[in-house]
Amino acid sequence: MPSLTRDEAVARADLLTVSLMEVELDLDRGAQTFGSVTRIHLTASGDGQTFVDVKPETLHRATIDGADLDVTSLREGRLPLAVTAGEHVVEVEATMAYSHDGEGLHRATDPADGEDYVFSHLFLDAAPAVFACIDQPDVKAPYAVCVKAPPEWQVIGNGSGTIADGGVWHLAQTRPLSTYFVALCAGPYVSVTDEHDGIRLGLWARRSLRQQLQEHAPEMLEVTRRSFDYFHSIFGIRYPFDDYDQVFVPEFNAGAMENPGCVVVRDAYLFRGAVGRDELLTRANTISHEMAHMWFGDLVSPQWWDDLWLNESFAEYMAHRCLVEATEYTEAWVDSTMSRKSWGYGAERSPSTHPVAGSPAPDAKSALANFDGISYAKGAAVIRQLIEFIGDDAFLEGIRDYLTEHSFGNGTLAGFLAAMSRASGQDLADWSAAWLETSGVDTIAVDRAAGTVTRRAPADHPAQRPHALDIATYSGGVESSRTTLTLEADSAPVAGVDLTAPLVLPNAGDRTWATPLLDEQSLAALRTELAAMTDAQARAVIWVGLRDGAALGQVDPRLLVDLGEAALVTETNDSIFSRAGMHLTNRVIRVLLPEEEQDAARARMTAVGEQVLATAEPGSSLALHAARLVARTTDDVEGRLVPWAHGRDLPVGLEGDADFRWILIGQLTRRGILTGDEVDEALAQDRTMTGQLGALTARAAIPTEAGKAAAWADLTTNRERSNHELVAIAAGFWGPADRSLVEPYVERYFADIPPMSAWLGEDALARVATMSYPSRFVSERTLELSRATLARTDIDQGVRRSIVDAQSELEEALASRRAFPAARP
Repeated sequence: MPSLTRDEAVARADLLTVSLMEVELDLDRGAQTFGSVTRIHLTASGDGQTFVDVKPETLHRATIDGADLDVTSLREGRLPLAVTAGEHVVEVEATMAYSHDGEGLHRATDPADGEDYVFSHLFLDAAPAVFACIDQPDVKAPYAVCVKAPPEWQVIGNGSGTIADGGVWHLAQTRPLSTYFVALCAGPYVSVTDEHDGIRLGLWARRSLRQQLQEHAPEMLEVTRRSFDYFHSIFGIRYPFDDYDQVFVPEFNAGAMENPGCVVVRDAYLFRGAVGRDELLTRANTISHEMAHMWFGDLVSPQWWDDLWLNESFAEYMAHRCLVEATEYTEAWVDSTMSRKSWGYGAERSPSTHPVAGSPAPDAKSALANFDGISYAKGAAVIRQLIEFIGDDAFLEGIRDYLTEHSFGNGTLAGFLAAMSRASGQDLADWSAAWLETSGVDTIAVDRAAGTVTRRAPADHPAQRPHALDIATYSGGVESSRTTLTLEADSAPVAGVDLTAPLVLPNAGDRTWATPLLDEQSLAALRTELAAMTDAQARAVIWVGLRDGAALGQVDPRLLVDLGEAALVTETNDSIFSRAGMHLTNRVIRVLLPEEEQDAARARMTAVGEQVLATAEPGSSLALHAARLVARTTDDVEGRLVPWAHGRDLPVGLEGDADFRWILIGQLTRRGILTGDEVDEALAQDRTMTGQLGALTARAAIPTEAGKAAAWADLTTNRERSNHELVAIAAGFWGPADRSLVEPYVERYFADIPPMSAWLGEDALARVATMSYPSRFVSERTLELSRATLARTDIDQGVRRSIVDAQSELEEALASRRAFPAARP
């Protein structure tokens, strides 16, 4: 279907204003389809030709002011509409299809009890698959929604609901919303409720997750309350919507979606087994992030999709700020460095890099392709730089001005900069051009001999970015000196630091967006300094800087393995230990190192895990991550994998942990020790959604020709699979020790994955394409096939973006292997 262009959106917004949306949905028609009736109350500024967006299974009737429209004129989701100046009511009745790819109105069956659950996800252009509308972010309107549902179901939406005779739920009319924020969750959900500061709070989940919901509700509600108090204190505007529900739903594509008053969250956050502190921090961050959106995104929405950064960058920044200042998770910025900024730096290295703001988005699909770690992590880092530039008081005054001026309307980069300029008294045009409107990440380095610090922008994205940063030095792991400065030129003298110290670390506090380049003396010192350093933020900066250096072919990946062996055994921060360990096993060892060195390097990571498991407090977060590291890397089948899988000799806290058991079953299946029948037996003991996904991953890992053929067919041809099931299959497919079993599928990936766009939504398929890319096969042949695929003109935009990014990582791996080849025997 065609993607709405910006020019079309501008013309339609000039012609039409929508004053009210009435939506009636009938969810009591079975598992495949639902009824949808929409009345669009609109005013036309003049006579004109336009269209209504609707993507039905069957379009039954459409009228304007009671006069029939030709339903056969519907083409590719657009129903032509002729209007005259004045007020009109357009009514559309249709039968819609439930989705299974996480977009539109998704319906999933819980295998634990056979119950069905429904949730909407209308970002970015999926609303017309649920109701007819003028689907663009700058046409906002109040919504009055009523829903007919089975009698045992609950219905949760943007407005508080009441149920009337006939099982029809009426949701309170909303304040003006963009179409993609309309929310509906329905099913036999169970809840935990509370009230805070006059706001009713609700947490909802599947009935089979009642125990987990009740166990985790106190902590989640506490984060919710503290976030409300904090945001009220700094925004100067009270929460502007109705009740505040957070609904944990199955098979959700993203972490969460910030629908006003009805936040939808992936239910994997209702941890059912052992959980690390960093995982709880991530969930707390998600809760706070989505709440920040109530102001940035919901109260003030982007006028067009290229200003999505005004949603995501601010929510990203505000959530971390809130956690540090208002909750127990005071280490949130360290976690941001390890998890979020590393994601953003990866996006910056890709050919698909783009500016934070002002990135050209001629149509909605193009904007979605630019929705990545730059929109989130870099944008948040740039906001921190803005605060350094104008001061926190001016920043807070500016956001209050911006939110007040555009409440229940739309914002733009220009409007945001105007508010900041008024608050600070500074012209921000040059600052914005360098930081917001230009791609690229600078490198920052210290020249010991010259006593200077230098910055260098990428040659293909020149810019003059002023960096507020710090430089610290370390000796024996102890900070020996530190200085702060603003680097406004390509080079500046460094004063107040000991440049003779073993380790000199630019951007030690991670205050700016830049790659720190360590000199040879500092790199050599890491083998002793990193393990002894007490500053977690500096350790995180080092790990992420090394990650970039290895990706750029400037740092030998063997150094990262050495440092993992030396420093992770003494690491005390969960985020650093878990993220660095995952990167070492999944990327450095599996992809960057030559094949002949991978087994030995993996064994070294097993030893790290065993040592930490032996010394960490039993049942602690670090012990949990150490056990997971051992399970992912060990070759000790009889001493570790088999007994742990059978529940024997398990580390404290992992007794009965089904999720940990699926890691073990996957490892045993990949080695050919367990068969499909034994996977079925394990599934019979864990008949849950998570168990189903674990079983799919394990089956896909079976190292036989027949097993691989069956898994590939399931992945690429089974149209009944949900988005999460496909990702689970892809996760297990490429792992056998005998690479020849999967080598034929390298070529088949490029032939079989792109056509899946015929039945799978773009967002879901992009995730499948990323997970199933043959990154393990680091060869010129893989690169040749990838480039040939990208040369085609019939590739879905989401798949194209996934292949571009994965190919970029493949090219990094090839360059690394050329720069640091295997030693000759």
